Amino acid sequence: MVLFLMVIVPGTYASGATTVNNGIYIEDIDVSGLSAEGIEDAVEKKLEQWNSAVITFTSPTGYEVMLHPDDLGMTWDNTELVDEILSQGSKGNVLQRYKELKDIERNGLHYDIELDFDRTKINRLIYDNLDNFSQEAINCQLSKSDSGISIKNGQAGVIIDQDAGDIAYDYLRSVWDRGDATIELASLVDEPTGSESELTQLTDVIGSFTTEYKKSSESRCINVANGCRLLDGATLYPGEQFSVLEHLVPFTEQNGYKPAGSYMNGLVVDTLGGGICQVSSTLYNAVLLAELQVDERYNHSMIVDYVPPSGDAAIAESSGKDFKFTNNKDFPIYIEGYVTEDKTITFNIYGKETRPENRVITFKSEVLERTVADYESIIQDASKPIGYTSITSSHAGIKAKYMKIVTVNGVEESVEEINRSSYKMVPRTIVVGVGTDNPDAYNQIQAAIATGSVDEVRAMSKALAAQAAAPPPQEVPAGDP
Repeated sequence: MVLFLMVIVPGTYASGATTVNNGIYIEDIDVSGLSAEGIEDAVEKKLEQWNSAVITFTSPTGYEVMLHPDDLGMTWDNTELVDEILSQGSKGNVLQRYKELKDIERNGLHYDIELDFDRTKINRLIYDNLDNFSQEAINCQLSKSDSGISIKNGQAGVIIDQDAGDIAYDYLRSVWDRGDATIELASLVDEPTGSESELTQLTDVIGSFTTEYKKSSESRCINVANGCRLLDGATLYPGEQFSVLEHLVPFTEQNGYKPAGSYMNGLVVDTLGGGICQVSSTLYNAVLLAELQVDERYNHSMIVDYVPPSGDAAIAESSGKDFKFTNNKDFPIYIEGYVTEDKTITFNIYGKETRPENRVITFKSEVLERTVADYESIIQDASKPIGYTSITSSHAGIKAKYMKIVTVNGVEESVEEINRSSYKMVPRTIVVGVGTDNPDAYNQIQAAIATGSVDEVRAMSKALAAQAAAPPPQEVPAGDP
C-alpha cells in the first residue's frame, strides 16, 4: 500500500494559540491539546487508514478495476480547519471566550475531513479501460447458404456516459463512506441495428463481379480463397463504412495465408498473402456496380491482368493501402463472396433494388498513355549462389482512367470519370545469384551480365550450375603392356 503523505507549512493562527482546547474532534479523532503539526499528523494517519479501502470501478459489462483512494489523487481539501480549530475561544470579551470554551468542553465540537480527488486520474482510468467497460452492439446479421437465408438477432451494447468521470468524482467527494466501495460507471444502452423483417428483404443482387485466377500457383489460389472467405458474409447498415484491409489482416499463416507472388519495388517477390489484391479488386468492381460510395482506393504500382487498367484496388498493409467503401443506401446490404473449382472468384452485393430497370450501368477502361521498356534489367545478388535466377516479366507503363457510363432505354445518359491510375513501366528483369568461390565461374557470369541480355544471363547461370553439380572426372589406370 502506498502511504499518503502530506506536508503543510504551519501559519500564524488567529488566536495566537499553539495547542487545541479540550473537547474538539476531527472525525473521531480527539485533537485536544494538539499543536498545528499534531493536527496535521493526526489527519495524515486518518488518510492512511482510509487509503486501505478498495474502490472498485465497474460497468454493466462486468469488467472491474480495483484500486486505492490515493491512486485517484485523494487529498485533504479543508486544511483551513487548523486555523479554525486553534481560533476557538478567541472571540469576544473574557466572559464570552470562557463560556465558549466551557460549552465546547461540555458538548464537544466536531469537524469533518473533506476530501478532494484528481479528476484527470479518474478520467484516465476510465479512458484506459474503455474497451473493457464498453461493449459495441452486435447488429442483426444475415447469412446466406445453399439451404437459404438465416438471420442472427443482434445484441445490445454498453456505452460509457461522457460524464461518467464527473459523476464518479462527485460520488467520492460527497457520498463515499471511507470504506470499500463499488462505483458502477454511468452508461447508456447501445441498441443493436436491424431486424429480421428488414434483412429478409435483401433478395436483389445490386452489384456482382467475377475474375479468374486459373494461371495462379497453388499458394496464390489458397490466398485468394482465404481472402474471399474473410470478406464473405458481411452485413452493412446505412452509413456504415467497410475496410477491406481490416477484415483481411493479419497476413500470417495462422490466418490462412501462404507465401505467393506480389509486387515490391518493381519485382515480383513471395510474401504472405500474395494475390489478395485480386480479392479486393473483384469486390471493388461489384461495389461500383452497386453504386456504393467509394471512400478510399489505390491502384497497383504495376499493371495487373485480372481487371482492366484502373479497375484494380490494391491492398498493402506496409504502406497503408486500403479499399474502403460506405453503404450509402437507405437499406442494409449483404456481401457474398465465393470461389469455384475452375478458379474464379465472385462477389455479389445483395440489397433492395430501387433503380429503374431501364437504367444500365457499365464501366470502361480508357488507356491514356502507354510506355514500353526497350531494355532489360539485371540485378546481381551476392547472397545467392550461381545458378539462382528469378525473372519478372516486363510491365508497360500505363496511365488510364475508369469511366462510368449510364444508359437509359439504350440511350447514353451520362459519362463520369471514376478514377485515374498511373502504373510504372518495368523492364523484363532477372535477379541472378553471383555468389561463388570459383573465380572462373564468377568471370563467366559477369561476362554474361555484361551483354545486358536476360536470356544470356539465365543460360550461363544454368550452365555454370550444371557444371558445378557434375561429378569430377575419374582417372583411368593405364593397362599392362
